[in-house]
Amino acid sequence: MKHLFPAALLAIASLGAAAQAPAPQVMMKIGYVNTERILRDAAPAMAAQRKIEAEFQKRDQELARLADQLKKMQDDIEKNAVTMSESQRRNREREFGEQNRDFQRKQREFREDLNQRRNEELARVVEQANRVINQIAEQEKFDLILQDAVYRSPRIDITDKVIKALESKPPAK
Repeated sequence: MKHLFPAALLAIASLGAAAQAPAPQVMMKIGYVNTERILRDAAPAMAAQRKIEAEFQKRDQELARLADQLKKMQDDIEKNAVTMSESQRRNREREFGEQNRDFQRKQREFREDLNQRRNEELARVVEQANRVINQIAEQEKFDLILQDAVYRSPRIDITDKVIKALESKPPAK
């Protein structure tokens, strides 16, 4: 037993020394991509925005026309309220209320449809961007590419590379 005790101490001491030795340095290649900038500046994102605007332009114009009608109706009611009979005024106000509710409903549906289409189109752009990011990561041997970060150095930002690659590729269907 006496012989094992010093050997155990020696083993424990050598473990402590190994724990204090500096670990070998591992070099990692890290990149950062600003997704917001891609969704704002990349050609596929701008094309998606133009597509959505064209798709919803007619409905937007119709809503603007309805808003003008409601404004004129409200102005007319206010201007002529004194000269109208009580029943005429009530009928006009009821008609205005019904048209206003209809307008509000159409406006809400428009916003919901617009948001849904925008989300669909932007999801396609993000999917395309992710494929490009993966290609860049494999070609340039990145270990890690981040899309959201509290802080990042400009030297690891590869957003411009991703945007250029997206612009050189045909849009994915």
